Amino acid sequence: MTGRSGRPREKRPASLPARLWQARNSIAGQVFSVTAVIVLVLITTAALALVLQGRYDIEQNARDRSLATAEAFAHAPGLPAALKSADPTAELQPLAEGARRASGVDFVAVMTTDGIRYTDSRPELIGQRATGDLARAAAGRSFTEVFKGDPSDAVRAVVPVRDARGTVVGLVATGIEVENVGDAVEGQLPLLLGSAAAALLLGTGGAALVSRRLRRQTRGLGAVEMARMNEHHEAVLHAVREGVLIVGADHRLLLANDEARRLLDLPPDAEQRYVGELGLDPRTTELLLSGRVATDEVHLAGDRLLAVNVRPTEPFAGRPSGSVTTLRDTTELAALSGRADVARERLQMLYEAGVRIGTTLDVVRTAEELSEVAVPRFADFVTVELLEPVLRGDEPSPAAGVHTRMRRAAMSGTRTDQPLQPVGDVIRFEVPTAPMAAALAAGHAVLAADLHAAMGWRAQDEPGTKQALDYGLHSLISVPLQARGVVLGMANFWRAADTAEAFDEEDLSFAEELGKRAAVSVDNARRFTREHATAVALQRSLLPRVLPEVSAVDTAFRYLPAKAGVGGDWFDVIPLPGARVALVVGDVVGHGVHAAATMGRLRTAVHNFSTLDMPPDELLGHLDELTDRIDQLEDGDPGEGDAEGTGLAGGAEEPPAGITGATCLYAVYDPVSGQCTMASAGHPGPAVVHPDGRVEFPELPTGLPLGVGGMPFETARLVLPEGSRLVLFTDGLLEDRDRDFDSGLALLREALSRPGRSPEQTCADVLTAMLFPVPSDDIALLVADARRLEPGRIAEWDVPDDPAAVSRVRREAAAQLRDWGLEEASFTAELILSELITNAIRYGNEPIRVRLLRDRALICEVADGSSTSPHLRYAATTDEGGRGLFLVAQYAERWGTRYTERGKVIWAELSPSGGEVAVPLEMDLDSLEDLAW
Repeated sequence: MTGRSGRPREKRPASLPARLWQARNSIAGQVFSVTAVIVLVLITTAALALVLQGRYDIEQNARDRSLATAEAFAHAPGLPAALKSADPTAELQPLAEGARRASGVDFVAVMTTDGIRYTDSRPELIGQRATGDLARAAAGRSFTEVFKGDPSDAVRAVVPVRDARGTVVGLVATGIEVENVGDAVEGQLPLLLGSAAAALLLGTGGAALVSRRLRRQTRGLGAVEMARMNEHHEAVLHAVREGVLIVGADHRLLLANDEARRLLDLPPDAEQRYVGELGLDPRTTELLLSGRVATDEVHLAGDRLLAVNVRPTEPFAGRPSGSVTTLRDTTELAALSGRADVARERLQMLYEAGVRIGTTLDVVRTAEELSEVAVPRFADFVTVELLEPVLRGDEPSPAAGVHTRMRRAAMSGTRTDQPLQPVGDVIRFEVPTAPMAAALAAGHAVLAADLHAAMGWRAQDEPGTKQALDYGLHSLISVPLQARGVVLGMANFWRAADTAEAFDEEDLSFAEELGKRAAVSVDNARRFTREHATAVALQRSLLPRVLPEVSAVDTAFRYLPAKAGVGGDWFDVIPLPGARVALVVGDVVGHGVHAAATMGRLRTAVHNFSTLDMPPDELLGHLDELTDRIDQLEDGDPGEGDAEGTGLAGGAEEPPAGITGATCLYAVYDPVSGQCTMASAGHPGPAVVHPDGRVEFPELPTGLPLGVGGMPFETARLVLPEGSRLVLFTDGLLEDRDRDFDSGLALLREALSRPGRSPEQTCADVLTAMLFPVPSDDIALLVADARRLEPGRIAEWDVPDDPAAVSRVRREAAAQLRDWGLEEASFTAELILSELITNAIRYGNEPIRVRLLRDRALICEVADGSSTSPHLRYAATTDEGGRGLFLVAQYAERWGTRYTERGKVIWAELSPSGGEVAVPLEMDLDSLEDLAW
């Protein structure tokens, strides 16, 4: 007995396990197995995740309870007094036990800052030192941890106890033992396991239902059988290079593959149509309608001769049989085979040319790739000559006669002993009838099939051409390299004795096509060379060529543009008042002229903001606002009439050129205190090299990049030891396609750890160790050796709020200047100090301090606790005061005001020689103390 598929019916197994075993290789069985495994994995994973989450929640709850209990007990009134009592244990142990029972923790321990217990849930531990790291709490910070050690593992919290003055006088530790945390987790396991088992049963049952339905639909076929059926169907329709037609018993076309449609030129709707309506040759139509068997019968289909085979199909489900017809094209098969091979080879060469020519954006290398791709399959020798402006990246000049001289840029050949001029020589095309000159004049390729008959070529250089003919060169194709109608150079294809056949017209077409493709690549490389040179020139003009000489740091730098295009990396060393210096490094996203121009705008903005002498975080905040404002202005829609003022044809708008992204690190170093204050806008932090060669990368708050906005920047402060080194860099030094940021930091640490190296030597060491062969991003590196201002060059005085103290400070300052050998600057310094101190006493707040710094200039500073800023004005003739700041501005080389956290500093810089300011001999400094600004 047979089923609908014509196969014998199978008896149904009596049991479910037997049915599953029989269907194990079917699609349905495999779906059931995979679904069951997925369900099992998902449920197992979910159960494990719930267990881990439960343990985490319980542990976190233990942390929170412990910390809350410790905080409450540590801030309890009277606890600091109890710690200072004669017997803290007697007073605190009952309180601690009461707090432990009320909060549900396992222990409450009150300790000294050294960890000696006053109280504990275990009395035998009182008086013993607690184990673990308690330094953070002793320093004033609360923390929680999972403690492992004696007397037991526990989740504990440690909180400092402070007295009324904020001093840490003790510690409170509370916690829950890890064993109790584990018991809470185990209590939830039965519910989790029961839920997982129920979910597993439901998922497996659902998978069984789906499998049963799928088995009915696929009739029990396995994956291999169905894949094979699909492969056969796709192969017959699309992959088989022989036409296949299936005709039904009613003489309608049931199926036609792609090859049959092409050979018979069938209409798109051919299937299900009557064979007689397909427009086939009458003999072919008669054969398909007859249903007879045919073997390799030759039939006509348009201009093709087809070999036709017909076979009947097997009956199916009682239906009458149809026929299967196969078609094979035999037209001129042998005659065309040779020409097809040649055409195929030429197409392959053109494909390889498109892949191999222009792999780099280098003009010379592109010419070399053109010469290499045609040897030896097309020519024995290939030479490529380019115009001089093209080699430099410039646009070729259309002036008359410019094409008569080119420079040989590349040459390839089957042998090295060739008679042609070498690479680098100037090639002249002065004879108009020579193939090279004729090709340039005509604008297309020129064939010289027989060089013995090419008199123009022979007349151009008789000795050289005679040597070439004697060598065996006998055929030439000259192809001008043109792009956008502009001649860039030319390529010459030569055949020698190694190839007996001369070039023909088909070779001429191929050479011209090859030249066109190469010319586009050469022009692209030329444009890139020009743009790269322009961007490099702009970038270097915007970067500092020489760093200023300052006493605070000894610096060296390196800047390397990326090979793929100049980017927007920059660096700066900016002198600040008070012998301080600002170190800056930044990076603009992108490459090209726009990135370089953006870098220049940001660098100028940093210089301008630094003159205001604001903290690094405030400076980056102003720079971020400026960046955002630039983006808004340049990305906004133009108003009416904007097109007329752009200068673009037709009022076309240039694309927006906003700052797509930039980072910056700004650091200020004070050589007096050795403190370095820095802030970052999305930029990697610096490296600090200690005098012993130890390298560290201090963690500092990394703000958002410039232009993102919305978040303030934070400041980090470091104290640099004497002789330490600060290294600032951009991420292009560390990262590339084959190296991540952490690996780059490790290499940088190793390169910086070499002792006894100057900043210049350190720059060389870093680039030697880390430079990529072809860097994909710019590299900016700034190395600064931090110096301290010697104590003997610093003089400071505290000034009481008494006008009588001005004279004393002035005299002491004059004596200090004499000790420094700066008598010539003494009078000017006394004058300036008199004015600044007098006005600080009159209009400022205490404390008032005076500081003299002997640096490259003499620096006078007067600090007070007021934030009121003075301003320069011209006093009227009748005014009794108001001339003090005017005198300071006249006698000082530079002066200004900078604000501190608790007031301001007014500073003035004087030349150590006293300057060229003429001071009246009759001027009385004591009388000047009455002047005010």
